[in-house]
Amino acid sequence: MLAGAVAMSATAADTPAAGADSAAIELRQLEVVGNRATANTPVAYTDVTGAELERANDGRDLPYLIEFTPSVITSSDAGMGMGYTSLRVRGTDGSRINITTNGVPMNNPESHNVYWVNTPDLVSSLRLVQIQRGAGTSTNGAGAFGASINMLTDAPSTEHYAELSGAYGMYNTNRESLRVGSGIIGGHWSFDARISHMGSDGYIDRASSKLWSYFGQAAYIGGGTLVRLIAFGGKEVTYMAWDYASREDMEKYGRRYNPCGEYTDADGNRAYYKDQNDNYIQHHFQLHLSQRLGEGLNLSAALHYTDDDGYYNQYKTRRTLVEYGLHPFIDADGNEVEKSDLIRLKKNRNGFGGGLFKLTWNHRALDLIVGGAANYFRGHHYGQIAWVRNYVGALDPLQEYYSNMGRKFDANVYARGDYSISRHFSAYADLQYRFIRYAIDGVSDNYDWNTEAGQQLRIHRRWNFFNPKVGVNYTAGNHRAFASWSVAHKEPVRDNFTDGDDNHRPEAERLFDYELAYNYNSRLFSVGVNLYYMDYKDQLVATGQLSDTGNPLTVNTPRSYRMGIELQGALRPLTWFDWQINATLSRNRIKNFTEYIYEDEWTNPITFECGDTPIAFSPGFILHNAFNFHVAGFEGTLASRYVGKQYMNNARTEDCTLDSYFVSDLHLAYTWRNLAGMKALRLGFSIYNIFNEKYFNNGYCGAGYYMEDGNPVIYRYSGYAAQAPTHVMGTVTMTF
Repeated sequence: MLAGAVAMSATAADTPAAGADSAAIELRQLEVVGNRATANTPVAYTDVTGAELERANDGRDLPYLIEFTPSVITSSDAGMGMGYTSLRVRGTDGSRINITTNGVPMNNPESHNVYWVNTPDLVSSLRLVQIQRGAGTSTNGAGAFGASINMLTDAPSTEHYAELSGAYGMYNTNRESLRVGSGIIGGHWSFDARISHMGSDGYIDRASSKLWSYFGQAAYIGGGTLVRLIAFGGKEVTYMAWDYASREDMEKYGRRYNPCGEYTDADGNRAYYKDQNDNYIQHHFQLHLSQRLGEGLNLSAALHYTDDDGYYNQYKTRRTLVEYGLHPFIDADGNEVEKSDLIRLKKNRNGFGGGLFKLTWNHRALDLIVGGAANYFRGHHYGQIAWVRNYVGALDPLQEYYSNMGRKFDANVYARGDYSISRHFSAYADLQYRFIRYAIDGVSDNYDWNTEAGQQLRIHRRWNFFNPKVGVNYTAGNHRAFASWSVAHKEPVRDNFTDGDDNHRPEAERLFDYELAYNYNSRLFSVGVNLYYMDYKDQLVATGQLSDTGNPLTVNTPRSYRMGIELQGALRPLTWFDWQINATLSRNRIKNFTEYIYEDEWTNPITFECGDTPIAFSPGFILHNAFNFHVAGFEGTLASRYVGKQYMNNARTEDCTLDSYFVSDLHLAYTWRNLAGMKALRLGFSIYNIFNEKYFNNGYCGAGYYMEDGNPVIYRYSGYAAQAPTHVMGTVTMTF
């Protein structure tokens, strides 16, 4: 299969190459692969192997390489799949998707998001990605409220290799990567390394990306022991494109219009600030131990630390000076200036570290896992003013206008067991206890007009969660079925607190997840159906309400749910052709939703009782289809995706929607083996969006009202993430 069209059923992880020595065999026996689900786990999941990722990899972020798995949709600020990208699973956003690498949490402990732009080309060093839909298995880090993604980095090399790959396409999109591996040295040691560069001008105007990435691994194998020291990370400079554009502005300036960084210069002309960039560096360090303790008994443990530091640089027009710790000034004409253009830097410095362990015991009919983790996070958030237009008065270089510190301690223990009741039936139980302590102290970037000062933050919260999961699994020949019930809890994210006030204190969310599935798999064809019902209590959703400082609130909604059916199928009538398809039909609702709309976006709210409404950004129908051809060294894929209509707010507002879209991509490649001293040479060519669909896959919607003849007149405004029309990419990979 090729770029964008990955396997739609569970597959085995890559194994060492044939002919590997005894150290390689021992390595394979010792590896403990995180919190993966297996064929006996009553969880809806899909595995994407390293080989599939390698064929698909042309520099786009991981969300775009797994978007053809069930219930997944993606978005890209730059419109190209590189830079700032995100994904949703079953309609849930990235802050509700638990993501780990080798069992180590990737989600930022405060925002719960993973910013893929901070670890560009990580996919070049992955050998397996497992997407678990629903609550999934117990894992470390943020609560899985819709899905979890477990990534495994490359195993230590068992044979020496070198690989040089590159890609180039429209909008100056490019990727260059070099990978090398030593194989087993002296029967015990193995070393691997990768360095990558990627860049793009972006489809959206000025939405450029300049990205650098690295991966390194040193491993020792021997005596029932595997030790791995892993380091990976990246640096990014990305021009902002996250403000999106209204339909009116796109009609005036074109689909590629980007309002970020726009200002009016001294001559009254429209201009753009050239340094409106997001700048970030992130490093991940992991030390892993896998130890065979006895027959059927294995220990895995890890220490980890993530260090990241960065800022974004913004030109802001006509800002009220006191909000930034500045005083009004008298200009050359004797006028008092209370608002002016300025440049601000919003900075963040984080440290996140901890340890985890897992004991696995296999004895006859019982597979038992006991594990846990403890992690500590410290994040410093602060802002500085770099420049103010025509300012008169004291302005220190990079004058600080807010500073606050977030601290979080997160620990969990769990026990998971799978017991074979009979030849065909097994029972599953997974019990997790999780403790969180979170504090924020300092001054927020929000200005409090009631106190005429920066909002004071004194937030100290604790949570204790118990997350049980139980299920039964049936396997007989080509048939598999399971039923499960799971509980998940999730603490609020940082913005739920900093954008709130004393009258709106966010509480934890809870999920009851019910899953029922059947799968049939044979050489000729496979089919699968999965029914799910995800029942939420106190889910945090946007209602239009504003805090005392004028920020949009997310409010605990008593009842909401997601229910649906996931269908999968594959047909393999010929050795050189297969057809794969999956679809999700769902209903996603908030019960008894109330919308708030403010006069002039600030005061005198009015409310609308909307009844049961669709949850924002949750399409009712998703379809993925792929026709795959493979003859000798030739591969071809025609991959299509359909995403149904999405509302951008929770009030079922028809003029705040993303229209449905149908997009197809064509991928062609040919691989020569043992050519001119190379093990393999692969050339690929892709045409994305071959039918030139003009579509949007993300956006926002706001509302306000004004009074006319004593009656409120509602107005709404929206921004849309326009995606690239037909464009092409070429790839080349040389393996030695």
